[in-house]
Amino acid sequence: MNLLAIDTCTEIASVTLMTSESRVSRVLTGVQKSSGHILKLCDEVFHEAGKQLKDVDSIIYTKGPGAFTGVRMCVGVVQGLSMSCNIPTMGFSTLELLGYRASQVLKSEKIAVALDARMGEVYWAVYNQGEISKLRICNPSDVDTLDANFIGVGTGWDAYADMLSVASSVTETDLSIFPESSSLIDLALESFSRGESANFELPQPIYLRNNVAQKSLK
Repeated sequence: MNLLAIDTCTEIASVTLMTSESRVSRVLTGVQKSSGHILKLCDEVFHEAGKQLKDVDSIIYTKGPGAFTGVRMCVGVVQGLSMSCNIPTMGFSTLELLGYRASQVLKSEKIAVALDARMGEVYWAVYNQGEISKLRICNPSDVDTLDANFIGVGTGWDAYADMLSVASSVTETDLSIFPESSSLIDLALESFSRGESANFELPQPIYLRNNVAQKSLK
């Protein structure tokens, strides 16, 4: 099985190509508008793995929420690649990807995910025992009350550390973990093992702040 994973929804852009022989990744950080480099990263992983787009069985991607341009870029690129070669897709939220990756890295089943949504708000979800709660956008003081067993991850914990800690009762954080496409591959493989499958529905983004999305599209 050949899987291509793409994530550009945050300040880090990454691509992973998994084949039966290898897993090749590219991660781009510290570059403005990193999502604009995504096709170049795709070319690089295909070249290294000796594969072409037509060899891909499924495309795995993040659908947001996150940086508005990054979300649109990710979904738009996936739409184009999928439709050009009739490849099914499977999408995951950025918060589920980050929660899953954090649980792998930190060996913890209790992750409190907060991404900085600007305007004094965070994208919030709780990753607990392999399940992600409903995603929402809220004031940092209005997040779920949890306990000290949870670990906070995501840019929201950097921007609103005190408010989030008081509201959630979470005291431990790790700001070194970011979403990456390599973990998208693992998420997809677990979904496949449960009998889920990629599909040919048109990839769609998750914005959460719909009023901003609507204004930006006018």
